[in-house]
Amino acid sequence: FTGWNVPILWGWQWEGGREEGRDTLAQCAPVPALLNPLGTQLVFPCGANAMASNSFLVAKQPPRHKCGNQRSCPQNYFAFKITSGAANVVGPSICFEDKIIMSSVKNNIGRGLNIMLVNGTNGKLLKTGIFDMYSGDINKLDAFLQEIKVGTIVLVASYDDPATKMNAKVQAHFERLGSSHVRKLGFRDNWVFLGAKGMKNKSPFEEHIKNDRKTNKYDGWPEMLEMEGCTPRKMD
Repeated sequence: FTGWNVPILWGWQWEGGREEGRDTLAQCAPVPALLNPLGTQLVFPCGANAMASNSFLVAKQPPRHKCGNQRSCPQNYFAFKITSGAANVVGPSICFEDKIIMSSVKNNIGRGLNIMLVNGTNGKLLKTGIFDMYSGDINKLDAFLQEIKVGTIVLVASYDDPATKMNAKVQAHFERLGSSHVRKLGFRDNWVFLGAKGMKNKSPFEEHIKNDRKTNKYDGWPEMLEMEGCTPRKMD
């Protein structure tokens, strides 16, 4: 309970005796309910069973949601969280349905655009790709995007530079996936995006921040972007 900064009131005193082969508590005075700084109530059990089970103090924890998101998704929606890279030091990560699929720890991310494809009906991973947008071959990204089938969910996280090699053909692919910002991307911008092949409208899941010396958080790069949400399952 380090860091909670609240008094620990046990509400009992140890008798030191034995009764039927187990330690007993001499008294168990009621203790007013306390709230820790997180707003969860501290529960103070009493009696020999509490001591025997080592349950001296139990804190009711807030619920955990998939991908560590702020709220749970309704039925027939997938939870996701996309985090861009920070400068050229901290790599991006993509979480889908409580599984981190791409990250520095998994050693499957790189400079440029990090892309993950998911079956929009069952949520199964189809493919991942890393495309160097500074000195790589843009034709590889073009071919990758052309092969995406209708009903596929596409998740994108930028790292370092998402735009130097970008061309109109690749921009058009992303626009068909629902992007509104792909034509605005510039050198060392940050971009996170979730779209789908077969979308009729623009995706609501997209964030973009420009590389601007006046507002950059890092020397030469803007701040990291993080986007979370619930994307609907494709219903046949």
